[in-house]
Amino acid sequence: MSHTSSAPAAAKEPTLQPPVAKQIPSRREHHGDVFVDNYEWLRDKESSEVVNHLKAENAYQEAVTAHQEPLREAMFQEIKGRTQETDLSVPSRKDGWWYYSRSVEGKEYSIQCRVLANNTGHPVADWTPPAVEAGVELPGEQVLLDGNVEAEGQPFFSVGGAAVTVDGNLYAYAVDNSGDERFTLRIKDLRTGELLPDVIEDIFYGVAFSPDGTRLFYTVVDDSWRPYLVKAHLLGTPVAEDEVIYQEDDVAMWLGFDLSSDRRHLVLSIGCSEFSETRLLRFGDYDAGLSTVISRDHHVLYEAEPFLLDGKETLLLTHNKDAINSMVSLVDPAQLTKPLAEQDWRTVVEHSEDVRVNGAGVTSTHLVLSVRKDTIERVQVLPLNGLGTAAQGAPVEPAFDEELYTAGVSGSDYEAPVIRMGYTSYFTPSRVYDFVLPTAEQPRGELLLRKESPVLGGYTAADYVATREWATADDGTRVPLSVLRHASVGQDATAAGLVYGYGSYEMSMDPGFGVARLSLLDRGIVMVIAHIRGGGELGRTWYEDGKKFTKKNTFTDFIAATDWLAGSGWVDPSRIAAMGGSAGGLLMGAVANMAPEKYAAVVAQVPFVDALTTILDPELPLSALEWEEWGNPITDPEAYAYMKSYTPYENVKAAAYPKIAAVTSFNDTRVLYVEPAKWVQALRSASTGSEPIVMKIEMDGGHGGASGRYVQWRERAWDYAFIADSLGAKELLPGAGLK
Repeated sequence: MSHTSSAPAAAKEPTLQPPVAKQIPSRREHHGDVFVDNYEWLRDKESSEVVNHLKAENAYQEAVTAHQEPLREAMFQEIKGRTQETDLSVPSRKDGWWYYSRSVEGKEYSIQCRVLANNTGHPVADWTPPAVEAGVELPGEQVLLDGNVEAEGQPFFSVGGAAVTVDGNLYAYAVDNSGDERFTLRIKDLRTGELLPDVIEDIFYGVAFSPDGTRLFYTVVDDSWRPYLVKAHLLGTPVAEDEVIYQEDDVAMWLGFDLSSDRRHLVLSIGCSEFSETRLLRFGDYDAGLSTVISRDHHVLYEAEPFLLDGKETLLLTHNKDAINSMVSLVDPAQLTKPLAEQDWRTVVEHSEDVRVNGAGVTSTHLVLSVRKDTIERVQVLPLNGLGTAAQGAPVEPAFDEELYTAGVSGSDYEAPVIRMGYTSYFTPSRVYDFVLPTAEQPRGELLLRKESPVLGGYTAADYVATREWATADDGTRVPLSVLRHASVGQDATAAGLVYGYGSYEMSMDPGFGVARLSLLDRGIVMVIAHIRGGGELGRTWYEDGKKFTKKNTFTDFIAATDWLAGSGWVDPSRIAAMGGSAGGLLMGAVANMAPEKYAAVVAQVPFVDALTTILDPELPLSALEWEEWGNPITDPEAYAYMKSYTPYENVKAAAYPKIAAVTSFNDTRVLYVEPAKWVQALRSASTGSEPIVMKIEMDGGHGGASGRYVQWRERAWDYAFIADSLGAKELLPGAGLK
């Protein structure tokens, strides 16, 4: 227990003045509407005046929050004390090897390793991973990549993509040393440990070898970080001669690739959130080039997986043709030459109002489905035998015993008798299972627990409670909430509360374990995760009801979740904070304008708070991809007017704003630092209250913050300490905390 009677008063010293940026009016005119922006000059990253201003913001933030340092340190030690630092992944098998990673105590980055697999002919035994122990090298262990060695002397370190040839001899890996998500690719010969002379600069995520190991495929981004090129590098030839497999010139379309499960095709995926196009390259007939499955002109959103069914070339389609929540069909490639309306598609999984189909894949024996039902992500498998006919088998779903959980396929190998699954819930640390695919002898399959991530410090799930509650929005819609609390918190309306949300891009805030979150719950904070519209928790319609001209539902749903918490009997309504990041930072800015009186504090992480300025500039990163989420304010006056009515920066008003922290990175390429920098200036000049508004800016990290794990824990501890301090919830509950 720490006695802090006089410390907080220091933060209120009147001598502490926030930095005031000078005002240089710049006029922005669209559709006859003029907006005068006084702080747009802060966009000039190269200007020493801008850099000095940002440093002054950091100095102010450090002074205002200095009294939170002991709390930050306590939370950091709690995260560290609960995390087994010598953590190991469960090996996963690819071809003849088991691949896994080790992390070592005191080191920031993981080490990638492998060991040879057995082929005894006993399927499940051959797919049972070797037991990896901390500090114990397995016989024959090879180190592919030691991140700690690679990161030495670098300001930032992150691996983008990695790939191994089928024969296991060559390893390609891509490294970013600045946080801007542009990687340098190198290839190591694992037989000798030597690097090949082939070095490819400035690539994006996504790396794969051709099955014969002679070519390496990779993606390249344009100036706005949109992946638009897939190229092939023929090993041993100059990189300047790399072949362009495909170039996507439509700035609203995103390009990616993968190998099909059976590795007979290169599968190119081109799309936006509203429709897509798949193109295939058959390795057995490489020179024939690409073929298109369904042209984007039909505006179908789909994924296609080519595979052999009963020896016949077949396409597995997961699509939204006449199916808003998507469905699964099979089609014979010969059908694709006909007009779409005349093609014969065989239904495998029919459309349902209640079940959202997220994706489907195949192994050599089974179809593997990812679906969302009752907000929960789950996995189902069906035998390929009889698929798409009257004899089709019933789906089998691995059974779990919690109400709120997340289960997903984390890997499968075409020939494997098992699929690897990840499982987590709010208070169950992540688990790795192998699900033995159903057979005649075992029709329900079998779940084999391979590992549960250990949580140290005396953690026990029984100390915490997660429940599903529902808030009612203004229009009567029921909004699902996940409510998390320490079991000892009483329902006497005295606790502190935190509401967290995102609500964009059909991203769902699924149940998942978080060590850092325990530091809030242990201080008696009741946390609500609001599954607001704009997310995907209740299917595609839930997303469509929170985008474009219904975007404001996202904000009003979040406020409804706050009202639910305020009236729930758990918390004191004057002790509620809000937190969100990126598009969830736009949410923070919007609710701070709409209902500043409902929050004691707001933390906005890498916040998209000047969205209109950004989206009106087609040169800035990702803008074209944003139009299908928010509308296109450049061409559509209605979209412009609707956005302008809610974007945080333009709607700052004279109001008593709560304590606000905007947390950002100088090198973020997705949400530029200038957005929170401008927003904070506008808030300070308008606020009629006395609460401090601060900006914390990381001068080295990217969109996810810094790269090392300790630095990331410190960043999380900073955000959480700001909230706990603002809510007066600094002390641990009796019996809570590290043991």
